[in-house]
Amino acid sequence: MASIPHTSSSSARQDLYRRMDRHHTAPLWEVLHALIPDQPATRCQPYLWKYKDIRPYIAEAGKLITAKEAIRRVLVLENPGMRGESCITQSLYAGLQLILPGEIAPSHRHSQSALRFIVEGGGAYTAVDGERTTMHPGDFVITPSWTFHDHGNQGSEPVVWMDGLDIRIVELFAAQFHEVYGEEVQPVARSEGAATARFGNGLAPLGALAPFGKTSPIFNYPYARSRESLEQLSRDQDPDPCHGWKMQFINPLTGGHAMPSIAAFIQLLPNGFTSQPYRATDGTIYSVVEGGGRVSIAEQSFEFEPRDTFVVPSWAPLSFETRGETVLFSFSDRPGQEALGLWREKRA
Repeated sequence: MASIPHTSSSSARQDLYRRMDRHHTAPLWEVLHALIPDQPATRCQPYLWKYKDIRPYIAEAGKLITAKEAIRRVLVLENPGMRGESCITQSLYAGLQLILPGEIAPSHRHSQSALRFIVEGGGAYTAVDGERTTMHPGDFVITPSWTFHDHGNQGSEPVVWMDGLDIRIVELFAAQFHEVYGEEVQPVARSEGAATARFGNGLAPLGALAPFGKTSPIFNYPYARSRESLEQLSRDQDPDPCHGWKMQFINPLTGGHAMPSIAAFIQLLPNGFTSQPYRATDGTIYSVVEGGGRVSIAEQSFEFEPRDTFVVPSWAPLSFETRGETVLFSFSDRPGQEALGLWREKRA
């Protein structure tokens, strides 16, 4: 006959736990519900950063520290639920970087993949493995993993862009590497626009290998072209009730996400649009390009306007009300979730 376990007293349990602890073991039954919750649990909180509020800090930082001295002069956008952890969601980092006329942000490389979304100003460039690209507001620019990159501003006005990196994902795997280039600026080996000419016009050189592995060989997706695509899409079909007209930036060699660890999107919402609630497991960061309105995230709502940034935690219901035609850029950790079969979405 099988033995019937008897409920241990609290003191007996605690004594067991103390003895177990000396051998670096712990009781699963005490933490099981926290480890495997009924639905996504995250310390990430909804929040909106008003650009007009933080722009003065960016300008002041430009007077107090040089781009060379700082390596990268960036204001980290820290999620209120994870202060001090340099992250905007549980998996991604975001910050606003400033480069002033005549400045150079020195060349280095790292295993983390990065995106740049240009928020303000023109005339700056980024260089990736020997090719430069000039950046304009609304451009989506990629720095692939382990590629040397530097930034410079040859224009006459300050330039600010959003950095998005998979720092937390790489940290999870303890796969971080970093290397400084021997010179402040890497040599330019190809003419500007070479990557787009080779891979961005529905063409690819015969026998070409992917220059950046699983990352798109195109490292600048100009806003002018993205906006034109959204406009054409809006003429040919009705808006999706949750997303309006939304497009994904892709790798032309694979048809998949432009970056292996970060998904990037751009969407157009019509004037007066009220979207149906939507939720997904990928925590998402939004940058407002055009228009304005109100966004509701879980139990909170925020008024937004151009250049603002807001974050939507995993599985938080999201909906929009627009005033004027609105364009939003966004990025998330969806590729990793999809690769592991974890990504899930739900409409109202």
